[in-house]
Amino acid sequence: MYKAETKVRVRYSETDQMGYCYYGNYAAFFEVARVEALRKLGMSYKQMEEDGVAMPVLEYQIKYYKPAFYDDELTIETTITEIPKARIHFTYKTYNAKNELINEAKTSLVFVNKTTGRPCMAPEHFLNALAPFYS
Repeated sequence: MYKAETKVRVRYSETDQMGYCYYGNYAAFFEVARVEALRKLGMSYKQMEEDGVAMPVLEYQIKYYKPAFYDDELTIETTITEIPKARIHFTYKTYNAKNELINEAKTSLVFVNKTTGRPCMAPEHFLNALAPFYS
C-alpha cells in the first residue's frame, strides 16, 4: 500500500466556541493531505486536470475520537488502500503531537473525463506511479 504523511497546524479561525478544531475543517485537511500524498508520488491534481481528468469526491466518512485545538500540529497519514480503477479510495488517520489518534476517515473519488463528464479509468501514468507499492 502507498502511505504518505502530511502535517497541518490548526489555525485560530478553525476553532469553535469550545476551543476545538471545528469538525467541518477535517474535510479540507484531508484534501491537503491527499494532494500532498499525490505530489510525493510525482503526480498533481493540476496536471491531471490539464490532461482532462477530474477527481470529484464520491463519499466521505469520518469517526472522531479526540478533539484538536488551536495551534496543534496534526499529522495525517494518508493511505491509498488499493490500485485504483475508475475509483480511488483513501484512508486517513490523524494524530496529535502526543501521537494520539484523534480521528479516522475515508474518501472515495471518481476519475472523470472532463470533456464527457463520464467516469473513466485511472490514467496510466498514475497507475505506473503507484505500481511499485503494490507488487
